[in-house]
Amino acid sequence: MNDYLDMVEKIAVNVVAQNAAEVDQTGAFPQAAVDALRDAGLLGLISAKNVGGLGKGLHAAALMVERLARECASTAMIVCMHYTATAVIEKYGSEAVRKQLAQGKHLATLAFSEAGSRSHFWAPVGTATRSQNGICLNARKSWVTSAHHATLYVWSSKPVAAEGASTLWLVPSDSKGLSIAGGFDGLGLRGNDSTPVTAENVLIPEHTLLGEDGDGLKIMLETVLPLFNVLTAATGIGLMEGATAAACGHVAGTRYEHLDSALCDLPTIRAYLARMRIATDQTRCLWLDTLQAMETGREDVMLRVLECKAASGESATQVLDIAMRVCGGAAFRREVGVERRFRDARAGTVMAPTTDQLYDFIGKAICGLPVF
Repeated sequence: MNDYLDMVEKIAVNVVAQNAAEVDQTGAFPQAAVDALRDAGLLGLISAKNVGGLGKGLHAAALMVERLARECASTAMIVCMHYTATAVIEKYGSEAVRKQLAQGKHLATLAFSEAGSRSHFWAPVGTATRSQNGICLNARKSWVTSAHHATLYVWSSKPVAAEGASTLWLVPSDSKGLSIAGGFDGLGLRGNDSTPVTAENVLIPEHTLLGEDGDGLKIMLETVLPLFNVLTAATGIGLMEGATAAACGHVAGTRYEHLDSALCDLPTIRAYLARMRIATDQTRCLWLDTLQAMETGREDVMLRVLECKAASGESATQVLDIAMRVCGGAAFRREVGVERRFRDARAGTVMAPTTDQLYDFIGKAICGLPVF
């Protein structure tokens, strides 16, 4: 096993799993997990070695997020957003900021979705205008993961002057004029600190531009979407793995005393568990094939990128539905570890790009139509 996976395993078991229930119950940000990942150098997992990172690639990030998600989907999504933002900064950011990220001095995230364009994250309505003092940002971001805890936002806006759908900026979260809404209190992913962020005449230096003015959509499609979809799919797979393990443990350890038999002795129960296992394995196979397509530059890479998130979101919802049925009334108790994952899994289908949007994109692709 790679050294980084050894570190991930220890943190997943000793920190993430130990705090998962409390994070869910209280909606607290999983700071202990983030601190442990930072101390182990894992926030710099995909940062290049020449800036002090571990120099690992997409595959390593995907395996790590999947392992974290088995224990706590909130932690997995925070790391997913951090790595996706890091990938953009690695490609377009300054060396100084890249070094800081590699050293774990920043937690980064994406600030794309807006109240005015909803889940159409690729079409910001927020503006960026040039002034004597730099670039002035105005926008209402509807969902920013790690909003209160991230120190860097990869921020989208309309272009300043160029043609195109969007432009990307690196915005410190403590910038004057940024206001962050109250804590997140949602159905699932309760510790991910995903809240609205509003920019009112936020001034940033023009050199914080990521890429070129007007190139935001290109960067989203080439850098953000592939990584985000694969890591979100990893989160769904981790949820399925965690739920399957919890369900198997429950039915093996729960007995009908008057019959002197366990729940797992029932063929119906075993059939449901088999469906969970098959759905999880099918999704994992597509996910691993997507990683292989990305790593080798296969012609079908974009199709796989679109498919893997859609498949993971749908499968996770179905698998967790089955887990609730298998565990019966006990599944409603938090200590069984199923109902938390049942709620967390719901996010996969509605997180942009939503499953319905992905189905449309996939349909366009296989019909030979322009996807975007």
